[in-house]
Amino acid sequence: MPVKPNILFKKLDVLGIKTDTIEHPAVFTAEEATTYCSDLPGAHCKTLFLKDKRGELWLIISLDHRRLNMKKLQGLIGSARLSFGKPDLLLEILGVYPGSVTPFALINDVNLRVKPVLDEGIIRSDVANFHPLINTMTTTIKSSDLKLFIADCGHTLRIIDLDLA
Repeated sequence: MPVKPNILFKKLDVLGIKTDTIEHPAVFTAEEATTYCSDLPGAHCKTLFLKDKRGELWLIISLDHRRLNMKKLQGLIGSARLSFGKPDLLLEILGVYPGSVTPFALINDVNLRVKPVLDEGIIRSDVANFHPLINTMTTTIKSSDLKLFIADCGHTLRIIDLDLA
């Protein structure tokens, strides 16, 4: 059973990670989120759930304004041809629905099937903003604490300059 936001927040507390969360109407794109979250400090982000031709799963965590070229991205991360993961696979592996894709969903990837890739631009910001497993809230977290959370979930995080994609 996928972790819900209240359990995620308890996990963050146990790790000593402080966050701030706001509630807002459901948003399904980074562009829609701007309506409710533009005043939040830090990096505004989007997260893409991708699958490559070999069946490997990727979570690309980037600044929200980036327009990624999939062919260049493939070269940067060393993947086969990339496409968006199907909603049923997203729910099965990360326990979230489209519009709620977030690095926090790695808490649900207990078999470590997903390879997370973080935009170096997010690290350059002190804090970053993501949905906490649901698209009716946005959580602000220190970038260094996001790395700690991902490591605690058992994942090896790759940090890449997505300016090159």
